[in-house]
Amino acid sequence: MAPKTLTCALLFLVAGVAPGTADEATTSCAEQVAARIQSRYESVRDIVADFEQSTRSVTLGNSALGSGEVTRGRVFLAKPGRMRWSYEEPQPSLVVTDGSTLWLYDPADKVVQRLPVSAGYLSGASLQFLLGEGVILDEFDVSVDDCSGESVRLDLVPREDKSYERIGLVAIAKTGEVVETTIVDVLGNETRVSFHNLRTNQDPDEALFRFEPPEGVRVIDLETQGTP
Repeated sequence: MAPKTLTCALLFLVAGVAPGTADEATTSCAEQVAARIQSRYESVRDIVADFEQSTRSVTLGNSALGSGEVTRGRVFLAKPGRMRWSYEEPQPSLVVTDGSTLWLYDPADKVVQRLPVSAGYLSGASLQFLLGEGVILDEFDVSVDDCSGESVRLDLVPREDKSYERIGLVAIAKTGEVVETTIVDVLGNETRVSFHNLRTNQDPDEALFRFEPPEGVRVIDLETQGTP
């Protein structure tokens, strides 16, 4: 249900890459766009956007990826570490955190799961940068296939072992605005989130990041059940 949780100095426009070999130009482009992403989101307080999330899972015993469910809704991200993912289609659900406690609410089953953020559930590595956390060029080897378009798809491979294999970011080349994130786990499963109608610095109500279980809802404390 939850998304596979996303972040220097502004250099110069991609169109102004200095002459050099194709590999040198591509490397320079990747570093420039990564720097723009870093610069943009370090200066952003909060984000609100509509989103579409899709998953592709590796079928058991087969390396082929199978199509998964597509979900849609609205997301609020605010520093430090606050998130609210309101899933609206095909079934309502909610993922919300105030930065210390994470809630996963399934209204249909009348169940809410609760765990501390420190428990490690926030695997939104591709979103941590949107919250101004981490340094892309320090933490990842960054590459890009093509720098000729208005948008650029970056491939980020972590320099240290992580619970995921790689991250993909699609960003507007000139501004560093991220419009899509992809995370591929160590098994090859892929979760993609695209953002639409994205706005920044809207100062959302703090109440959006708090959650009180409705009456009659069963609360499951995952920390007490040994969740890592």
